[in-house]
Amino acid sequence: MLNVALPKGRLGDKVYSLLASIGYECKEILEDTRKLIFINEENGVKYFLVKPSDVAIYVENGAADIGVVGKDILLESESDVYELLDLGFGKCRMCVAAKDDFRDNTSRPLRVATKFTNIAKNYYDSINREIEIVKLNGSVELAPILGLSDVIVDIVETGKTLVENGLSVKEEIVPISARLIVNKSSYFFKSDEIDKIVTELGGDKK
Repeated sequence: MLNVALPKGRLGDKVYSLLASIGYECKEILEDTRKLIFINEENGVKYFLVKPSDVAIYVENGAADIGVVGKDILLESESDVYELLDLGFGKCRMCVAAKDDFRDNTSRPLRVATKFTNIAKNYYDSINREIEIVKLNGSVELAPILGLSDVIVDIVETGKTLVENGLSVKEEIVPISARLIVNKSSYFFKSDEIDKIVTELGGDKK
């Protein structure tokens, strides 16, 4: 039985369609129900629906063999899992953004507003820039506008929200997309099946 942590929402719908197309169909998951666990004994698969930000936790701790999660969540959580495949959808960018007229004052720590504190710290450590983190959970674009921070570190898709608020991208930290991850013990015991999934989804195992 392959245990799959499926993120709720549109990402999960896409992931399920991919897995169903290669033999892991479980039609019950398409029904209008509040159930969270779906099993198809014949196809040897058990899906359970979880919040996208929790997928890596379930996989890392062995409750799931595999899961699909955004690269942003992987980097932020620093989960101890294998990342086997970039699925190529859910694409966006993790960026540093600021007001259009921003100039970095290197004589003091840079104030960075973000909910991605680990990503921000690791990025600025890599360029030896001292920072002060302002932890926010939403609407980070407001922080530089209201003087709460100098810059923000956030996910950028189209960039429209930035433009409409007088901000612009200053640096791209890393491209983001959906990644197939696997529990390390599961990969040892189920490597043949998992490698087959990676190949059928169009990739080579890393």
